[in-house]
Amino acid sequence: MSRVAEAAKTASYKSQKEAFVSGLTGGSISEINYVTAVAPVAVVLWSTLQTRQAFFRTYTPLAFAVDFLLNVGAILLATTLYSKTPVLLILLLLAPTVVIRAFPRVDARKKPMPKTNAKPAQTEPLNPLPKKSFLTTYRGTMLAVTCIAILAVDFKIFPRRFAKVENWGTSLMDVGVGSFVFSAGVVAARPILREQLDGKTTRLGMRLYRSIRHSLPLLILGFIRLYTVKGLDYAEHVTEYGVHWNFFFTLGFLPPFLAVFQSAFQYLPSYAGLAMFLGIAYQIALEKTRLKAFILTAPRTDLISQNREGISSFFGYLAIFLIGQSTGLYILPRNISNGTGNQARKRLLLTLGSWSLVWILSFAISISLNYGFNWAVSRRLANLPYILWIAAFNTTQLSIFCLVETIFFPAHHKNLDATRKSEEEAYKTATSRVLEAYNRNGLFIFLVANLLTGLVNMTVPTLFVSNVQATGVLLVYSAVLTSLALGLDMYDISIKM
Repeated sequence: MSRVAEAAKTASYKSQKEAFVSGLTGGSISEINYVTAVAPVAVVLWSTLQTRQAFFRTYTPLAFAVDFLLNVGAILLATTLYSKTPVLLILLLLAPTVVIRAFPRVDARKKPMPKTNAKPAQTEPLNPLPKKSFLTTYRGTMLAVTCIAILAVDFKIFPRRFAKVENWGTSLMDVGVGSFVFSAGVVAARPILREQLDGKTTRLGMRLYRSIRHSLPLLILGFIRLYTVKGLDYAEHVTEYGVHWNFFFTLGFLPPFLAVFQSAFQYLPSYAGLAMFLGIAYQIALEKTRLKAFILTAPRTDLISQNREGISSFFGYLAIFLIGQSTGLYILPRNISNGTGNQARKRLLLTLGSWSLVWILSFAISISLNYGFNWAVSRRLANLPYILWIAAFNTTQLSIFCLVETIFFPAHHKNLDATRKSEEEAYKTATSRVLEAYNRNGLFIFLVANLLTGLVNMTVPTLFVSNVQATGVLLVYSAVLTSLALGLDMYDISIKM
């Protein structure tokens, strides 16, 4: 084949790939909820195996295989082979749960330990911001879904209705992008809470310095991605973020803006309130000015117009991040009120449930034709309905994971005489090693997932492989990512980015 013919074939395939992910309209929110419900149901089965059979207490290769299949494999199946029948997959996961609960607990066959009224001596004070199993499970699951989707979208086995929507609508990948930002916001509340506990206030200059230092690696990754995509003539979806902008730039610019916004809390002392103020102001600008038309239809004549999607949607993602921080402020501390551990957990569940209801109702009003504003969801704009949808989805997911942990591992929050060591052991008992590993090095694993996605796309004609071959590639890819994450965790390596 001549070089000209080969170049033409390459250009044709690139055009086909770009068309494959362009002009999509998404699917229904109810279907997205069914598909994502597979994750908490898989956690229910995992928790049943752990509480009834102590299956993951000794982490053997078999335990790892089951852990991987439940918490990563089930998500892969839900988005591919079972994409049309997620309820069937949910039932298949629930069936062994019922069977396992019919058997006696493993601990019940052992001789009970003698009871003692002596309280264990506190060797060190308890962590005021302890690790929480349900939060790790939520973040680990979100990362697993995101990593699977960014490669699966290039195969035909991944339904087009799950891929990112062009302009208006909802999809699985749209909620995944927003959830990644929301999740980052939740854990970003930890430094704020530490300052409150220490009674300190960091000056604006120091906050900016720290935020820029944190942002620098992300911005470097953004430029590396930009260079490789352009240099390798990789297929692009320009209307996603723009000609040069990418998701790493969005993540990288968030910390400096947040450092500045923290100064506004003396006037508006609520992260959720500030997020809503920002989201409403942005929505008004979209509706009352030419901003919406500029983003959707303007010619790409200069640097700003070439990257208008990434620049404008940044304000929506900033609002999502702030709502995540607001959520983190009440779920990260040890207790949200005085009282017993059981009372604190009930109050936490009530708070999470109440906020979920607030965001759900706000979202419903924003999109309602008869009783609201009749605005359409747009991930491309990151408009107010999209912000509210992401907030509603993630707070509901957190509520579900918190409820699952509360039911299956009550000792994790009821033990009033816990030491720091026993609390850490309880956390490990209630947490999947796979999801803990994803959560611990989440951003690094996401970077590796992007690199592997590029490698697969450059070596495999993803548009022309069969469903069986696609499933095999995705399974190997998921196993490699999971093994890397688990390996880093086993060697106690945390790569901060």
